[in-house]
Amino acid sequence: MAINTLYKQQAAMQHQRNVIRPSGLRVGRRCTVVVRAGVVETLVKPFTTLGKVSDLKAGIAAFYDESSELWENMWGEHMHHGYYPRGAPPKSNQQAQQDMIEETLKVAGVTQVRNMVDVGCGIGGSSRYLSRKFGCRATGITLSPKQAARANAISRAQGFEDKLDFRVADALSQPFDSGAFDLVWSMESGEHMPDKRQFVSELSRVCAPGGRIIVATWCHRVLAPGETALRPDEAALLDRICEAYYLPAWCSVQDYKTLFEENGLVDIQTRDWSEEVSPFWGAVIATALTGEGLAGLARAGWTTIKGALVMPLMAEGFRRGLIKFNVITARKPAV
Repeated sequence: MAINTLYKQQAAMQHQRNVIRPSGLRVGRRCTVVVRAGVVETLVKPFTTLGKVSDLKAGIAAFYDESSELWENMWGEHMHHGYYPRGAPPKSNQQAQQDMIEETLKVAGVTQVRNMVDVGCGIGGSSRYLSRKFGCRATGITLSPKQAARANAISRAQGFEDKLDFRVADALSQPFDSGAFDLVWSMESGEHMPDKRQFVSELSRVCAPGGRIIVATWCHRVLAPGETALRPDEAALLDRICEAYYLPAWCSVQDYKTLFEENGLVDIQTRDWSEEVSPFWGAVIATALTGEGLAGLARAGWTTIKGALVMPLMAEGFRRGLIKFNVITARKPAV
């Protein structure tokens, strides 16, 4: 299988002693996947471009329709990074994902929620977690019909029928009244948005006066003074990731901060948690290299396999300081 030949030898030795297979889901010492600059990008390009859907929205929907079941089987209901602070004791990856939610709430100063929107909801993990915590109502939106159906099914099975609702909708044109939600939550969906200005504008529009907006997302590094673009080798690495994961052009956390300011948002806070999430991709790669993971990739299909092929590039992007995991929060001024 292509995924084996491209990174199995490179990753397995890095992670065998540090990561227990999914049944344990515990992460120990930090893992590093080192990718020789330019080599893997060149190797994977024929694969990442093969069979790619040209329409971005259709491609995103197809990617998550195909891959979400495998992710749920291997990692559970939270489809985002975990939070692994340096020096902390080992913990399960699921606990790290829940800790990511809790740490994000702390940055935003959120202590109560009545009604939230989960933008890019996946299979509803964040919505259920926050509804349990705050007793709030939640509406989730995704481009994937399979994700929406699965999120509703899990929520009904867990007794959330009257509080949670998940539907297919576009985050750039949300089907909600202005000011409908006191918490606007986007956990790792911003990277899929082709128009970041419209994305932030919609988040601000549906946020109630006095409400909070939280965006946790992948960004590229902030450009240095005098730079007008990323270096060619950096752009090439991101291009391969974009092809596999159906991502448009990346932006920096400073770009997000500017967009938040343009929308009149206040109390803007940003965090760079690239270090805190760095073990995540090592754990995901290790999971993919198990017998269960490889079999699941084969069943899931080519789109999911392409996503697996670029996982070492994600790890390398974090190692180089090119890829950043950023949190941006703000408050919409009260009327």
